[in-house]
Amino acid sequence: MRLRRHDLLQADPAAWDAMLRCHLGLGDLPLVADWARLRRPVIVRRRIAGDSLDSVPAALPLPPCHGKLRLAFSFSPDAAVTALPPVPLRDAAHAAPAKWQPVIARLLDLGETVAITPRLFGALLWQHTTGLPYLTDRSDLDLLWSISDERRAALLVEGLLKLDASSPVRLDGELELADGAAVNWRELAQTAANRTAEVLVKTMDGVEVRTRAALFRSAESLS
Repeated sequence: MRLRRHDLLQADPAAWDAMLRCHLGLGDLPLVADWARLRRPVIVRRRIAGDSLDSVPAALPLPPCHGKLRLAFSFSPDAAVTALPPVPLRDAAHAAPAKWQPVIARLLDLGETVAITPRLFGALLWQHTTGLPYLTDRSDLDLLWSISDERRAALLVEGLLKLDASSPVRLDGELELADGAAVNWRELAQTAANRTAEVLVKTMDGVEVRTRAALFRSAESLS
């Protein structure tokens, strides 16, 4: 299974129970014991110290009413864990607050303009997929955009800056490169006039620094 940060996974209940036996205490937290039996997903996270290279690193956040804890764990390589399709913003828009709807509509229009479908992670994703109360007045709208070239990325970031300036919710998120690494769109916006500027890039194995020019050479070589 090729893993990328923010990929959604569905664990078989038996695989879930086996994972809990290896992570003592997790099953005692609210909602966790029956998570897989209720067909709720988990999300792929980057590897941390202690993760074996063949394990499946995953996480789930608990809703704010249960402490907003971000739980990190891993599945064995032979565990019955299935990859789920990403959730497009359009599919989850109905779960967002009414005051978010105008900016969501404009984000969907922006996606059509640059030919990139905005996908979800963050609170709106979890509220949509679980039906649990994740959204609060302080929630951001976290989006993932797959980019293939510098020109399209520049158009996307320019559009996001304009929308964010008048949005009732903070627009956060990442631009995902062809190799699965990702850069925060706000950091990319700060380097728009300097192709030699360095940006932080998140990968499955940690954080690295790349120049803006190298960022897109990597994307184009794998596209």
